[in-house]
Amino acid sequence: MNEINEGRKASTTSPLTVVTSGHEPVMGLADHSPALFSTYRDLQKLRYDYPLLLIKESTEGKYICSLSNVIDDILQRIAPRGVEGERLRKHGLALEEEIRALVSQGTKGSLIQLWEKAETALLSKAKIAERKALDESFSEARAAVRYGGEVIDCHNETPKKILSHIWAGVQEAKTRKTVNEIEAFALKLSDILKSDSMKSEQAQGADVLKRSVGTVFEKSFDFEAFSDVITSAHTDGVMPEKRRRRIRSVLTVLKSQKFVGTRESTVRPGARGGPFEFSFNGCARALVAFQERLPDMAELVKAMAIAELEIENKYNEADHDPYFKQPDEAFLEPEDLEMFPSYLVCINKGLDRPKELAAVISALTSGLPFKILVQNQDILEDQAIESGQLTFGAAGSQLAMMAMGLKSAFVLQSVVSGLYPLQQSILAGMTVSGPSLYCVYAGQSTKGSKNTACVLPYLQAAAAAESRAFPAFIYNPTAGNDLASRISLAGNPQPTDEWPTHGLNYADPELQSLSEKIAFTFADFVVSDARYAKHFTIVSHSDWQDGMVPLNVFLELDIQALSGKVPYIWVTDKNDLLRRAIVDDELIGATRRCLETWKNLQETGGINNSHACGLLAREKEIWEREKAEELSALKSQPVSETPSASQAVETEAVSASEVEQPEAVDTSVAMTTEGPYIETPRCTTCNECTDLNNRMFAYDDNEQAYITDPDAGTYRQLVTAAESCQVAIIHPGKPRNADEQGLDELVARAEPFN
Repeated sequence: MNEINEGRKASTTSPLTVVTSGHEPVMGLADHSPALFSTYRDLQKLRYDYPLLLIKESTEGKYICSLSNVIDDILQRIAPRGVEGERLRKHGLALEEEIRALVSQGTKGSLIQLWEKAETALLSKAKIAERKALDESFSEARAAVRYGGEVIDCHNETPKKILSHIWAGVQEAKTRKTVNEIEAFALKLSDILKSDSMKSEQAQGADVLKRSVGTVFEKSFDFEAFSDVITSAHTDGVMPEKRRRRIRSVLTVLKSQKFVGTRESTVRPGARGGPFEFSFNGCARALVAFQERLPDMAELVKAMAIAELEIENKYNEADHDPYFKQPDEAFLEPEDLEMFPSYLVCINKGLDRPKELAAVISALTSGLPFKILVQNQDILEDQAIESGQLTFGAAGSQLAMMAMGLKSAFVLQSVVSGLYPLQQSILAGMTVSGPSLYCVYAGQSTKGSKNTACVLPYLQAAAAAESRAFPAFIYNPTAGNDLASRISLAGNPQPTDEWPTHGLNYADPELQSLSEKIAFTFADFVVSDARYAKHFTIVSHSDWQDGMVPLNVFLELDIQALSGKVPYIWVTDKNDLLRRAIVDDELIGATRRCLETWKNLQETGGINNSHACGLLAREKEIWEREKAEELSALKSQPVSETPSASQAVETEAVSASEVEQPEAVDTSVAMTTEGPYIETPRCTTCNECTDLNNRMFAYDDNEQAYITDPDAGTYRQLVTAAESCQVAIIHPGKPRNADEQGLDELVARAEPFN
């Protein structure tokens, strides 16, 4: 499946072979899962995006990193190419597998803590003769670790952990500037008051002067007379009392504000006397908190503006007093909100309550800096038969589509298995000035349920994206002025197709090897949930009939061709025996509606747009008609005489000169001599790149990959393929299209592979 095949993925290079069932007894649906799940039964043995490292104190704008990428980064820096580095690579990958196993078993901790536990476990299992070399490899690798932080697995808490971590990093960078400004203003205003205090009569009194000189010269001075002289000389420099009170008032506001914690603050946010809390579990409560804090926000903004004027000695009471007496709501400008932390709202449950849903919509239309995570645990949980139809989808998904229609809010929808590749998009939503909505399907783990096959959250979430049940999309209103710039379908497997298709290798009852391309549909996603067992009928190999057709093919047939056709999907049981599952009418209807929703999203994202396709068809029709008219006109002309020899020679000379002319160069495409290439002889035929884009990548006669057409895809796909390659043989080169979005980021990601 594509979700598994993106990023640093499966280390196995050959797909698992399943066997058709023959005459074995058919078990219940609870024992079956989609046939394409067969390769991914044991995720601990595969290299994929999880576990994730939540990078602590990142200085590179990178907040999360997969464990596989951490290990790859270390090995690329310490392991020499070729046989010399093979020992380090082998030991490093073994360490990664052990850490992944620990995390999957529920072990929590930082990267270093898990690293040490994995080292101990591997050393204890190793033979005595191997331990020294193993320990040396681990020590060298440990010294090369760049990042620290918590390591997390893919589970129900993962979306909140990822978004909270990125949000906290963004807020830290944002509030650092505000804290510096507040502390600088406070220091300079204190200096002004201190300087004024030195000019006051109290500071220049005889007793103060006497203490400042000391007892040695006490009898040599007349301090009373000295005080009279100094006081009379500085009378004009004393600050007016009104200004002194104004500066003291500003200082009080600066030192008592609770929006950002200063360096001296030791109380955690939300505690009594500490800074305000900006993370909430409900949008309604967050909106109330924002309204309650508005007066304090306006007061702080006013105080900082007055401080700046006072420090520069530009405060004019006649002009500025009326200005700063404006009501709080009228005083605050949208740009003033930039200095304050944004509000993070994480909603796991409760979106079905009208009050909470109304609060979310209100926040999304307010223009305020609310970053809202709406997490779906189980998008099939609320399925019901309504008006004779099986419904699909969840409130979160519908909310994302509606929010995109508002045109003003940043919207990102994704499954939890796809969050890591979308890290930069998540960050973009955190940094926009207005509201952002993140709708994430976390994958409902059915482990332990007696009615449902065990499907881990990562695989369940990946299946939701693969089946178009929960497609990914990003809408960024700040990315440009047109829809093409603002919306992206990045994160969807094979986004130009109706359904993703993948190869399935299996053996028939006579153990003859067969292979077939099969589509992964909405029904394939539903089949792993026993709550919907009644919509399927499992059929063993002995009962297969000619009228059976794959569900995706069935959906393409017109009404006349449906007669005698029975739609099915491929499933396997726990013993990897392949069977067909017949789909009933209700689920066929739900699958059809799911496909229509996906097609609508494709059109919005500029893929298979019906208007563009219609225009293209009309233009093609006009071109063909004009071409036919030209040919008809040529045929109606009389045949010209055979040219003379001299004319023929002259014509050949002209033709030759035309051939020798160089073709015009399209300057809209950035030309480069450093093109992409693959080290084809080292290819392990893992299907990573060809599944990503089979028009850009293909296999030669030896089943080894090469680049057929570098312009058949995007530079982003080249970089993604390079990152996905298990043996690091894909080199993206330099970008060929200077107009492609996000080139700076992509060039940086491509650098290690060039």
